[in-house]
Amino acid sequence: MKRLALLLALAATGCSVRAAATRAMADAVSSGGGAYASDDDPELVRAAVPFGLKTMEGLLEEQPRHVGLLGALASGFTQYAYAFVQQDADALELSGRSTEARAPRERARRLYLRARDYGLRGLEVGAPGVAARLRSLRDLPGAVATLKKEQLPLVYWTAASWALAISAGKEDMALVAELPAPEALLRRALELDEGWNEGAVHELAASLEAARPGGSVEAARAHLAVALAEAGGRRLGPLVAWAEGPLVQAQDRAEFTRLLGWVARADPDRSPPDRLANVIAQRRARLLLQHADDLFN
Repeated sequence: MKRLALLLALAATGCSVRAAATRAMADAVSSGGGAYASDDDPELVRAAVPFGLKTMEGLLEEQPRHVGLLGALASGFTQYAYAFVQQDADALELSGRSTEARAPRERARRLYLRARDYGLRGLEVGAPGVAARLRSLRDLPGAVATLKKEQLPLVYWTAASWALAISAGKEDMALVAELPAPEALLRRALELDEGWNEGAVHELAASLEAARPGGSVEAARAHLAVALAEAGGRRLGPLVAWAEGPLVQAQDRAEFTRLLGWVARADPDRSPPDRLANVIAQRRARLLLQHADDLFN
């Protein structure tokens, strides 16, 4: 009996050591990402990111309520899908190869939903029941009111991934009907800290306002102005989004060409922490300029 008790004690100790080690690794992995953000080689990052995401998913099996991991997965899958998978689909679409664009666009949609689900799981840790309330679209103001400032990164990435999934899956009417949920999350993010991450919340708000049916161009412009001011002009992505959204809708080709030309010529090394995002934004700007004849009558 003493030997059995000793074996059980050792086994329990081993489990706790393993859990502690896994949590330490999860903390380290989920807090990373700066090396990617400052890289100037999108193809290198494109090849490396899936391994990192799968590593985090493996760790999540051991630490299923690790908020840092859940947030990193929501952020990572959203950014990977947008920067690489959706860009492939958009390039094919602009080139008149709509049939070929369907597969990467559907893959982007699935990745966005994967990110959204991780985000909802992370929110659920700090606000039990919120995921079900958001999914059901019941009392959205009341649901998001339970979310606290420390949850803001998860609020933002859940909103972003959900909205992007809807954009990539416009033929899915059930998914489109869920748009009030990410909109409610975005409003809550603005309430919690509108200046978070150098205006990222206003950047998303500008894109959503410009894209939604009946959206206000003036309201989108106001959000964009705040986003640019908060980022100190270091981020090129908001300008590209403005050009391909409201400027194309308004058929303002002169301003479209001027703005994207400036983006394409900008120095991506001006802000090392934003280097990768800016290089990707410049790629998109050049793609849009190349296909301007298809975007303007």
